[in-house]
Amino acid sequence: MVVLKNPHQPTVPSLYIALPGIGTSISMFISGVSGSYLSERAELRKKRADLNMAMGIIESETIEEDLDIKKQEEELKKVMLSQVEIKVNKSEGKKRRIKKTLHEKAQNFAGKFVALVNGFAPLLGGLIPLIPFIFVNNANFMTFIYSFIVIFFCIVLLGIFLGRISNESIIKKILQMLFAFIATMIVVIIFLG
Repeated sequence: MVVLKNPHQPTVPSLYIALPGIGTSISMFISGVSGSYLSERAELRKKRADLNMAMGIIESETIEEDLDIKKQEEELKKVMLSQVEIKVNKSEGKKRRIKKTLHEKAQNFAGKFVALVNGFAPLLGGLIPLIPFIFVNNANFMTFIYSFIVIFFCIVLLGIFLGRISNESIIKKILQMLFAFIATMIVVIIFLG
């Protein structure tokens, strides 16, 4: 890549731009994966507890939870129209292996997959615009223009992808993505001056 130098155009070492960008992308990856995984896992446990409660199965892992279990039993008996036998599974300090149902396995896989997607999306979104900065020693205004061209190309590809998946007009999706890009640019320019 040959870039003509303008003596009036300031340059910045590319590492000053690329390294913080890479560091930020990595931190967004870790934050996205961990935050999404933990929230998906908590939601899965809540759904499983609600399902078990609806089926009359109450699980207890500690003695302190026994008081809470009594309240759950009372609530469940009030809701049921007829008397039911409530099973309480106590592990009494030892962990026992419970076979997961196909539904639980699918939810577990989906949670991990969503966590990875939520991590890789910002990682790639942060690294791809830095590509032009990797190939030059000193970044100038043209390097930023090349970065925007790379972003523009990715937005067009994303618009094509979304158009094909939704079976809608590809041009419409590309224009929607470009509108979001331009709106983002305007907001950034306003806040950064």
